[in-house]
Amino acid sequence: MSRTAEVDYLVVGAGAMGMAFTDALIEHADVRVALVDRRHGVGGHWLEAYPFVRLHQASAFYGVASTLLGGGQLQQRGPEAGLQERATQPEICAYYARVLDRMVESGKVEFFPNSEYVGDNAVVSHISGERVEMPGARVVDARYLAPSIPAEKPPPFGVADDARVLPVNELARLEDAPSQYVIVGSGKTATDACIWLLSRGVDPDAICWVRPRDPWMINRAVVQPDPAIFLGMAADTMAAAERSTSPEDLFLRLEDAGIMLRIDRSVMPTMAKAPTLATWELEQLRTVENVVRRGHIQHVDRGSLGFADGSVAVADDALVVHCAADGLKYPPLVPVWGPEAITLQPIRAGFPCFGAAIAGYVEATRDSDAEKNRLCPPSPLGNTMASWARMNVLGTQAAMSFSSEPDVKEWSDRVALNPARVPPGHPGSAALDDARERLARHTKPGIAQMAQLAEMV
Repeated sequence: MSRTAEVDYLVVGAGAMGMAFTDALIEHADVRVALVDRRHGVGGHWLEAYPFVRLHQASAFYGVASTLLGGGQLQQRGPEAGLQERATQPEICAYYARVLDRMVESGKVEFFPNSEYVGDNAVVSHISGERVEMPGARVVDARYLAPSIPAEKPPPFGVADDARVLPVNELARLEDAPSQYVIVGSGKTATDACIWLLSRGVDPDAICWVRPRDPWMINRAVVQPDPAIFLGMAADTMAAAERSTSPEDLFLRLEDAGIMLRIDRSVMPTMAKAPTLATWELEQLRTVENVVRRGHIQHVDRGSLGFADGSVAVADDALVVHCAADGLKYPPLVPVWGPEAITLQPIRAGFPCFGAAIAGYVEATRDSDAEKNRLCPPSPLGNTMASWARMNVLGTQAAMSFSSEPDVKEWSDRVALNPARVPPGHPGSAALDDARERLARHTKPGIAQMAQLAEMV
């Protein structure tokens, strides 16, 4: 069973980047798009995420350009009162479902769920087996940076038959409390699991946290959709970089500036994926004192965790919570516009939805691939301290490039996904004027020094 669909674009992957690209493209061009995903709906990994997850950043920075995620409101109560709202997993999935409905109703988008792109501009349904060919469509690869999550990956270590190991998704469905929880992982998923357990009354001493690498995280209070706050943070970052003598020195200066956070101030972190973290979460995480730093687990037995250099005893009934999927991906950077496909990647450092949206806008408004690549060079994701510096160098250079075009600048200033925007009609303030002046003064020398720290020159 096969048919042909007449479309201009074949977007492979209906997660955050595929949706942001498609939204901006159809808003600014009269085109037809086939949107394809192996899952049953849109939203990518959010459809499989653990039930207590929230965005680590403000909702306004996530989603698609045409439709604000959430209400753009400050939280009114709780430990994050005064900070922008952060959407939950159900809210994100519902948001993307509404965006898809609007896309389909426009007549410009056809969605192919439960389907696989098999190459040669063809898609095959996992459910019906139907093959749909789309001759001449330009392929958009929105899966190049697709993260892996524990729900979809087996534990990256051996598990004995009598050991208790669960992916983090199953934690909220637990019916028999163990005497000890073992959280395996260093990143946001592991920190979320610890915070959730503590919020449910688990004693910090009943948690063993296996952290192969200690993480640097960004203070959530300085990554807010308020231009004085965000540009002030950027200015402080550039000023710190300008004076730094090593990646470690840079991060210590950023810590002193209130930008970077680390859980244990006696340990120099080596991981710099740098999701945001609130100070109340930091205080909670510091109550977990049983931290194992012996690299990656190799095998879990009943009552024992095996490492390359030996073993660590745990309770016989310990529940090992698997939070150790790869998460973010680090493939090599390639031109976004290539001969075979448009390969979506971050453009402005650290904000992939905005990068995909700006790629969609530029695709809709420019003809030359060379010009598009000049305006929107890709930037990597951070992993180590040096690679975080490289990410910021390339991301800043990209922002300077696309902002040099008046129409792109005007569009991006109206888009909430852009963290550095000053919206039209903004009343201004002394704090904003100060942030802009300091950013202008420190950006050039700060970027030059970060390039040295990242060994780019």
